Amino acid sequence: MTHAVPGTDAAHAVGAGGHEAAASAGMPQLDFATFGNQIFWLLVALALIYLILSRVAIPRLGRILGDRQGLMTADLAAAEDFKRKARDAEAAYDKALADARAEAGKIVAANKAEIDAELKAAIAKADAEIAARASESERRIGEIRQSAASAALSVAREVTAELVRAFGASADPATVDAAVDARMKGAVQ
Repeated sequence: MTHAVPGTDAAHAVGAGGHEAAASAGMPQLDFATFGNQIFWLLVALALIYLILSRVAIPRLGRILGDRQGLMTADLAAAEDFKRKARDAEAAYDKALADARAEAGKIVAANKAEIDAELKAAIAKADAEIAARASESERRIGEIRQSAASAALSVAREVTAELVRAFGASADPATVDAAVDARMKGAVQ
């Protein structure tokens, strides 16, 4: 048994019909009755997006890209400048190194010449000293020979005189001296 509530049948019928109408329409975006309105708002949204992008975002991006390009160009120019300065510094270093080597060669040559001159002077001085000592030595040797010869002559005279006395004769000093002198002259020749 069904009891009917007055006024509920009509409300139920309207609610059921509205529900059926909404269910039969499907997705609201595909409802042909609202296409014009949807297209209008789509165009308005696209126009706003275009205006925002063209007036705000794209110029900012352009400035950022321009700034970056400027920075990169400046950095590349600075790098080229540093590279050129490095080449110049390297060339200056190489030149300074070559100059220093040349100067060192000159100093070595000058020192070598100075040392050679000092060595030649020292050798000349040593040669002079050696010559002086050799001359002195020859003089002394001559004196020693002279002394030795006179000593030998004296010894020969004494020995001769003693020999003559030993044989029992009397030794005349003048005769002994003459005999020894004659013998010494014959021995020297």
